[in-house]
Parts: sequence; structure tokens; C-alpha cells
Amino acid sequence: MTALGFLYPGHSAEDDYPRIEQLLGSDIRVDLVHTDIGEDAHRVDALRQIGAPERLAAGVEQLRLSGAEAIVWACTSGGFVHGWDGAQEQVRTLARAAGMPASSTSFAFVHAAQEIGAGRVGVGATYPDDVAELFTEFLRVGGLEVTGVHSSGIVTAAEVGTWGEAEVFALARAADDPGAQAVLLPDTALHTAAYLPALEKELGKPVLTANQVTVWEALRLADRRVNAPGLGSLFTREPIVQV
Repeated sequence: MTALGFLYPGHSAEDDYPRIEQLLGSDIRVDLVHTDIGEDAHRVDALRQIGAPERLAAGVEQLRLSGAEAIVWACTSGGFVHGWDGAQEQVRTLARAAGMPASSTSFAFVHAAQEIGAGRVGVGATYPDDVAELFTEFLRVGGLEVTGVHSSGIVTAAEVGTWGEAEVFALARAADDPGAQAVLLPDTALHTAAYLPALEKELGKPVLTANQVTVWEALRLADRRVNAPGLGSLFTREPIVQV
């Protein structure tokens, strides 16, 4: 059994995680602890506070006791708003507190894009323009070319969590670009786990979404690869380990 630990802010799309656990179809356990979201606002000042060390540390002990082998801060905007260096320090602090390998959803997007060989990506952000731009800058520092970005201007994670299939597909289509090798949807408050194969069929290219890449990143840290086509092309890479 491989146990994966996640720190998830508030309550929006956390039901993606048991769905992903089921789709993995192997000896993978997904343990999720909710962290204090503070003010639910896609504003840079509020987002900087959401991932404060004391907020993340509050959930670490519970994940340690669960037997987690790796831990991921499951919040994209709560990472990239600190910039590349600040996000790295956030992860280092988390790893020291947890006593295990750690990462965040922001870095997961960069690593996942590299995994599928997508150097050029389109971004479909639920965030306001200024927050979306910080994400695209983070991706650029990580070595990716952003071919275009579509911002929906949603202010709260709670509202994003109410979006269904129609809104998710509209966001992905708006983000697509002929030059993009993949489309990225960077918000862990967005339900996407149920739509991944259909999204990729619709766009004809890989789609990377926040909760999907977050779990993949934890598996990477735990040195596991699982073949799970129901989670999109990211989960069909070789070499495959499948129980």
C-alpha cells in the first residue's frame, strides 16, 4: 500500500480525490486533510496567507499518523503567488515539518507538462487576470512557453466549486490554442476528475488539471507510476506499474 497525503484548503472540489483514488485502481491510498482557508478570495494578499507555514503545519501531523509517504500542498494559487523561489521555500518548509518528500500543485503542473513533453501550453484560469498572470509567469520560470491564457475572473473558490461539466468544457475550449501542446486548468477548487478523457477527446490533446496533477505529483514523490487511463494521458506514460 502506498499512502499519499494532501493538504487541501477549505471545501470546494475535495470529492475529486476519492474519485481519483478509485480510478487509480491499485494499492494507492489518498489521505486528505483540510487546511484553514482564511478569507476565500482570489486576491494576491489573501492567497499569500492561505499557504502560511502555520496553516499548513496544522494538518501535517494528521498525515504523518496516516502513514503518508509523500505530501503535496493541494492549492495552485497558494503556491505560485509566492513566485518560484518563494514556492520552493514553502515546499522545503513543508518537507521539514512533515519529515517526508513534499511538493505543491504549482510545481506539479511544471513536472507534469515535462512528463508528457508539452513545452507549449495554453492556460484556462478561473482566477482574475492579475492572479492568472502570476501563474503564467511561474510556468515560464519553470521552462514552459504559454501560448495564451483565458481568465474567468472568479473571485472565490466556493463559486468555482459549483461549476459543472458545461463550465469546465467551456473553460478548456477557451484556453485551447493551435500552438499549445497541452491545456492547463490550474484550480484545485474546480471539479475535473470526472471529465478528463472527454476533455482530451474534445480538444485532441492532453489536458492537465489541478487535482489530477496533484495526485500524480505525490505518486512521483513516492516513486510510483500507475496506468490509469481514466485520469487522462498523464497517467498512461511508461514505464507502467499496475497492481
